[in-house]
Amino acid sequence: MTANHTKNHKNETACKVTDEICLPDTNLPRVVIIGGGFAGLALVEKLKHKEVQVVLFDKNNFHQFQPLFYQVATSALEPDSIVFPFRKQINGYKNVLFRLAEVEEIQPSTNTIITNKGSVHYDYLVLATGTTTNFFGMDNVESHSLGMKDIRDSLNIRHMMLQNLEQAAITCDDKEQDALTNFVIVGGGPAGVEMAGALAEFCKYILPKDYPEYPSSIMNIYLIEALDELLNTMSDKASSKTLKYLEDLNVKILLNEAVSNYDGLQVTTKRGRTILAKNLIWTAGVKGQFPKGIDNKHVVKGNRLKTDSYLMVEGYKNIFAIGDIAAIITEETPKGHPQVAQTAIQQGKWLGNSLLKIIKNEAPKPFEYKDKGSLATVGKRKAVADLGNFKFAGYFAWFLWSVVHLLSISGFKNRLMVGFNWAISYFTYEKSNRLIIRNFKPKSLVNETEE
Repeated sequence: MTANHTKNHKNETACKVTDEICLPDTNLPRVVIIGGGFAGLALVEKLKHKEVQVVLFDKNNFHQFQPLFYQVATSALEPDSIVFPFRKQINGYKNVLFRLAEVEEIQPSTNTIITNKGSVHYDYLVLATGTTTNFFGMDNVESHSLGMKDIRDSLNIRHMMLQNLEQAAITCDDKEQDALTNFVIVGGGPAGVEMAGALAEFCKYILPKDYPEYPSSIMNIYLIEALDELLNTMSDKASSKTLKYLEDLNVKILLNEAVSNYDGLQVTTKRGRTILAKNLIWTAGVKGQFPKGIDNKHVVKGNRLKTDSYLMVEGYKNIFAIGDIAAIITEETPKGHPQVAQTAIQQGKWLGNSLLKIIKNEAPKPFEYKDKGSLATVGKRKAVADLGNFKFAGYFAWFLWSVVHLLSISGFKNRLMVGFNWAISYFTYEKSNRLIIRNFKPKSLVNETEE
């Protein structure tokens, strides 16, 4: 695996609009990274100031801190506090470049990627493109509900919730009012559990103050999970504690239930249950997303890319995959590693070291995942933690969750903003960002308008 170093013979100072994206001339091996999530940024950090040219591509110009999307959605945080500009992140990294473009195709035969802005040659290509919401082929559900995989999704949920609560205060139709104030969350994993807890606290502490027109009991929150327990990837203790915490917050939990249809007004489950609701938030599954050009025979369940123990995509010699998109299939990991932030960060760091060895014609070591444990919060002052043999819940688990997440956010200013908001909320339960700054329209209505 030797480097076939790419040379871009254009002078950067004389860039013209052509089919090729302009990059500085270099004799160094070029590492192109697609995606600036946890995995992509961890790789960038490992390769900064090294003898390689790193080019980071992303369709956004900012990194998103996904674990706190639900707090933006429930008005606890502003979006600015959990996003961070890539160019600010790489400021001072002389060998790292960022280009705002969406990669549409990979051409492995010529070591080229095609973007919506032009093409780029690479010596090594790293796919860190992450996942998108998986609706499992249910088009109706997808058209009328909202996922939570992007900061824009979080803002859409916030606007949908606030607009519907305002409309409920206007209407005199009891059935319409019920639909507007009923919230259904599908998926009992960490995202669904945290969203349910935050909504329940909004209902308990904010609704009575902001909407005295009707009692807070009018807002019903349903959490639907297809399996027989919540947080099925965590311990039984974490699952049972989470169930109790949510029930104490009056969340209606439906286990062994799977959604079969949703028309924007009525949720239907496979067991025949129906729920009237105009708010459905889908956290029940994800699937990998990556540009076309990779042979389908290397794609496994969940639309993930099958890699070897060195995170090299099966069938290719200089294309790697890290983070949620990568699946190292072995006897020990038949489904690949967990699609969580700590996996992505570990793989990004590991691949950085491995690429430097590969470039020097040295043999890298296979990737080994170290499980540092799992945390999930269920409202304020309540969380569950699985840290090795230690399983605990309550205030200390919540404090640990808060510290870990606060330290993981990019940028001192962002940490300060989040910490300040959390401090206010800790003492007052106040959520000060209850603003409708743009009119939200469901995807189904947007599609109808476009047609």
